[in-house]
Amino acid sequence: MKIDAALAAVTHALPAAEDRPGQVQMAQAVADAIERGRHLVVQAGTGTGKTIGYLVPAVLAGKTVVVATATKALQDQLASKDLPFLEEHLGAPFEWAVLKGRSNYLCRQRLDELVAKDQGQMEIEEFAATTRVEINRLADWAKRTTTGDQAELDWAPTDKAWRAVSVGSDECPGASKCPKGPVCFAEGARDRAAEANVIVVNMHLYGLNVGAGGAILPDHDVVLVDEAHQLEDIMSDTVGMEISGGRFTNLTVALKRILDDPAVVGPVAESGTALRDALSPYLGQRLPMPFPADVQSVLVDLRGRLQRAQDALRAINTDVDEAKQRKLRGQQLTTRLQESIDAALGKLEGSVAFVGGGPDFPRLEIAPLDVGPVLAEGVWGTRTAVLTSATIPTSLGARVGLPDDGYDEIDVGSPFDYEHHGLLYCALHMPDPRSPKYADAVHDELTALIRAAGGRTLALFTSYKAMDAAAEAVRARIDFPVFTQRDLPKTALVRAFSDDEHACLFATSGFFQGVDIPGRTLSLVVVDKIPFPRPDDPLLSARRELLGAQAFAQIDIPRASMLLAQATGRLIRTADDRGVVAVMDPRLGKANYRWDIVKALPPMRRTRHRADAEAFLREITGPSAD
Repeated sequence: MKIDAALAAVTHALPAAEDRPGQVQMAQAVADAIERGRHLVVQAGTGTGKTIGYLVPAVLAGKTVVVATATKALQDQLASKDLPFLEEHLGAPFEWAVLKGRSNYLCRQRLDELVAKDQGQMEIEEFAATTRVEINRLADWAKRTTTGDQAELDWAPTDKAWRAVSVGSDECPGASKCPKGPVCFAEGARDRAAEANVIVVNMHLYGLNVGAGGAILPDHDVVLVDEAHQLEDIMSDTVGMEISGGRFTNLTVALKRILDDPAVVGPVAESGTALRDALSPYLGQRLPMPFPADVQSVLVDLRGRLQRAQDALRAINTDVDEAKQRKLRGQQLTTRLQESIDAALGKLEGSVAFVGGGPDFPRLEIAPLDVGPVLAEGVWGTRTAVLTSATIPTSLGARVGLPDDGYDEIDVGSPFDYEHHGLLYCALHMPDPRSPKYADAVHDELTALIRAAGGRTLALFTSYKAMDAAAEAVRARIDFPVFTQRDLPKTALVRAFSDDEHACLFATSGFFQGVDIPGRTLSLVVVDKIPFPRPDDPLLSARRELLGAQAFAQIDIPRASMLLAQATGRLIRTADDRGVVAVMDPRLGKANYRWDIVKALPPMRRTRHRADAEAFLREITGPSAD
């Protein structure tokens, strides 16, 4: 079946079918890349229909394909909407499966242990009454579900209840050592994935697979990376490692299920506090190699505590299956934590160590300075990769180690009429963002624009401090409701904003992407500053040192461009949307790097005059626009 004909058959079955030349171009490029075995990077603007654009040629290629998404939400969308639709309308049979990390699946063995009486009482009795009710609901669900996937639930259990009936990959001893291995939900998902043509995972799991030398996922010919602008950061997280108090807390819970020895369990339980005390003075900082004496000393001490726990676990001799499983999981968790500490105390060539987290929960993080080598070995050199996103940083290929002459890059644009439907306003008259007069000037500008838009504003800030100050100042000057990110959880906040056409929503970087509010409810997007990454970010500062004079062009400008493009992308979500993006940072129109950022944005008309922006807002939101 030809790509263009197959794509037409699928898209014409959509409720609002329309021709999308960019989608056709993308599908043909993906098909060609898979056929030639040559990597491809595709920037596919909002409205392109990129998911169908890569799925159709991937399915028709007859290869085993893994789709790696940046979020579980996108993974669930593929599973609940896109792939079933394709299955119905493509006209070519294929098998697909979703695979998630083990902690997303209910563990039958843990469920059995909760009500086992091998230690004189049922473990479930140790939980609060409300948690026991939830566990019992999950136990009833376990009898009906065929997948055990938490996403299948039509209600949301508390974290405590779900953790009671699930295990992570660091804890599970594996199907061959578990009595429930033959009926394990996680193993069932792996078996289905092994038989599928298309396997959907999230990028974190794919990163773990790369770090584990391909031991987690089935062998595959092609990987499609969606939201590829997040690939470097997610790979850093998953290929790297962290040592945190939370890992000792999880281990303590597991040890208490099998060991009744305060002399062994107590020191492990206190390890999180010891780690916090040692790391807190270095919060947000890179650590020198070797580590400072106090950090080095606490890691050695914690390693000893873990060894004593390991010795105690080995000494347990039992014939009770539930007790055997508790022992195995305790050993597994202890071993994984020992391995992390051993690695941290060893040579960390090519990596940077720093203290992340917050004051109450600092964690030692170790990340590769360059994810390119591990991706070259685990991906680029072994299979064909297609990387796609609505916004692709200019330095993506170099940052993730794609071979210079081994990939093609295309931009298929967007079907939206940005030139006539959008206006980019850069407030060149504003003070320098470092000026003490800047905040007041932003509040004045924001007030005037909101009045012209009749509310209908998403204002994005690069810090909570700036957001709070703007909300306090602007609320007193306008007659429209102002929600802030502090008011409600993200989903509820977006719903409240969407339900009131005249409302304003003030938020920070978490709303630069993943927010979809079509229609007049969102007619104005305001960004307070160009979203450059923090200069003191420990991982990025180490990478800057490695790059030297090229760092600003290779790291800071691409990241700022990508984030600003993501923020701008919140404005026009359908072919009928119109509106203004206002950037309060005069550097966008004055700095010598300005065109590197502007050219990453949608091709909207540009102005430096607020009157132009106000006039356009009144035109599109006034009564005559209805």
